[in-house]
Amino acid sequence: MRRLFIVLAVVVPLSVFTGCSKDGGINLFTLQQDIEFGRQLDSSVMANPDEYKILDKATHPKAYEHLERVRDAILNSGLITYKSEFEWQVKIIDNDEVLNAFAAPGGYMYFYTGLIKYLDNESQFAGVMAHEMAHADKRHSTQTMTKTYGFDVLLSVLLGDKPSVMADVLGQLAKGATSLKFSREHEYQADEFAVKYLNATNGNSNYAPREVAGFFEKLTAAGQSGKTPEFLSTHPSPENRISEIERIWKELGSKVGETYIDRYNEFKSSVSK
Repeated sequence: MRRLFIVLAVVVPLSVFTGCSKDGGINLFTLQQDIEFGRQLDSSVMANPDEYKILDKATHPKAYEHLERVRDAILNSGLITYKSEFEWQVKIIDNDEVLNAFAAPGGYMYFYTGLIKYLDNESQFAGVMAHEMAHADKRHSTQTMTKTYGFDVLLSVLLGDKPSVMADVLGQLAKGATSLKFSREHEYQADEFAVKYLNATNGNSNYAPREVAGFFEKLTAAGQSGKTPEFLSTHPSPENRISEIERIWKELGSKVGETYIDRYNEFKSSVSK
């Protein structure tokens, strides 16, 4: 049934797809196609355990309890446009050598243990997740992939006709490679909404939105010693992103929030067991 939907999508006039999303952006793909693309990418991740060793939820329940708590706090911020429509699945990739996270269309998100262990507190990690959720919610991935590969090629991928392209897309997303890097506008927008999402959290997850900038400050300091992660090399510069995050945070009222250091240390310990 799912394949039938996609086949029909190919013969429908292009004007059907060239529409405005809820946030006013334009995307050639339907929401269902975003979800289908993410689902297929996730299947590719799960089918390649040598490259993407996913921590099993059954054997790491505490780790996923922490991960899902952060996700739910952001989803409950009231600012996620496609909260109900997208999957918002979260998974941990066991690789301490990689400081990265990435999101596939439809809300499928992946976080490397190297990044989890590198950060200092839960608000920093929430900032990373919020940034990835913003990319998914604003549908940046399918916009960027369309520009890189072309609309017809991606529809063929959805039909299963170009598995090599699917593998290339996954590799580009996972490595933060430059050919699929988000535009300057997309990166700034994801940073902006990461701050806004965290600013709207409360209760037991009253995150500190300023820590979105703290994450980039930590990466910038690491870069001075030659340890800059690959994805940090994409534009705009970390310094410009930090200043923009600071500006947005102040415009929102400079909420302080909590960092949850002890709770985050428990999270880091739980991915090591």
